[in-house]
Amino acid sequence: MSELAIRIRGLRKQFPGVLAVDGLDLEVRRGEVFGLLGPNGAGKTTTLEIIEGLQTADAGEIEILGMPWKTKAQEIRARIGVQLQSTSLFNKITPREAIELFGGYYPKARPTQELLDLVQLNEKADAYHVGLSGGQQQRLALALALVNDPELVFLDEPTTGLDPQARRGLWEVVRRMKAEGRTVLLTTHYMDEAEVLCDRIAIVDHGKVLQVGTPRQLIAELGLPSVAELAFDQAPPDPSTFSTAIGRPVDIVEDRWDMHLEDPKGQLPGILEAADRLAVPYAQLHLRRPTLEDVFLQLTGRSLRD
Repeated sequence: MSELAIRIRGLRKQFPGVLAVDGLDLEVRRGEVFGLLGPNGAGKTTTLEIIEGLQTADAGEIEILGMPWKTKAQEIRARIGVQLQSTSLFNKITPREAIELFGGYYPKARPTQELLDLVQLNEKADAYHVGLSGGQQQRLALALALVNDPELVFLDEPTTGLDPQARRGLWEVVRRMKAEGRTVLLTTHYMDEAEVLCDRIAIVDHGKVLQVGTPRQLIAELGLPSVAELAFDQAPPDPSTFSTAIGRPVDIVEDRWDMHLEDPKGQLPGILEAADRLAVPYAQLHLRRPTLEDVFLQLTGRSLRD
């Protein structure tokens, strides 16, 4: 048995006027939670759809669970589960009915009650789909991805749009899948989610894998300095004048300015002095160690949600 759940070499996909995937190589080991991260337009969704068998590559080799898609498609589909970004179901189908329906498509299916317990939908088992909350609908979609007891599970932004409690509920399901020995490949727009769940991460941009490693390895390998954050209560102003005053780059990240400091104790007083002299209307100052988000910005020049 191959130690790899996914093996990709030279993957390429061209759309009219857009090279979505450009010679991408990737390996995912059995039993790990693997994150595929990239800004919008980086090629990660196209890559994921090709791996799932939903699109055909123009070139490249793909092996899933040691089998090639070209000759073993039926066997592969029976052993993988896929949760897409959105799942369309009949409004008046219940979670119990949906699980039983989807289970009937496979030669082997997990018991309906077992899946309802796993995704914590017992209380809504016989409620119409249209009446479920967004988090409950996502948990049902996850149950449907697991209905055939898959060895390999694909989760495409499974927690987008969910409240913090619902997100953490899905995190727990992912942890249980890993404990059961399943392989999980997920995409996400949340850095904290990637750091908490993923054993390894591939950062993708312009159709290529830029870096692969554990979150800790990715941070350590780039040797990033500490980060000073000036947070604002409204949209951050243009940092050009401030950047000139302190003699270092200032990045706008969401509602804050980020500055990399090699010597925080020596450099922080100058930053505070410049902010006071230029009347920068910041609300809070934070000094922190580098994170996976800093790695992403360093490698792609963009934040994950750009």
